[in-house]
Amino acid sequence: MKPVPRWRIAAGVLVLAALGGFAAMFTPIYFHNHELQDFVAAMTRRVDNQTKSDDVLRSAVLDKAHQLRLPVAEGDVHVFRSPDGLRIEVRYLVPVNLPGYTVNLHFYPGAGSR
Repeated sequence: MKPVPRWRIAAGVLVLAALGGFAAMFTPIYFHNHELQDFVAAMTRRVDNQTKSDDVLRSAVLDKAHQLRLPVAEGDVHVFRSPDGLRIEVRYLVPVNLPGYTVNLHFYPGAGSR
């Protein structure tokens, strides 16, 4: 059996390093989005939030998003009320600058009754 050429080993190491770099860049963003999703879900389940104004709920979501360093603007948070309950939806995007290219990651955390 022939030994593996050095250039193939080097290419494999480069590919693994690139994948590790992407994981290091994207994982915190997805993790913070998951935390925001959990926060929004908990807000819609709390009975006392049913009577709070939309602005108070929107401010709480914005504060949490800014704590998590997510670029959520006031217009990205939508509060809907129905006889069934409360629904909060957040729609935002996170630009990630890669060498020579920018990727926009779109997120839609939301919770509550429809």
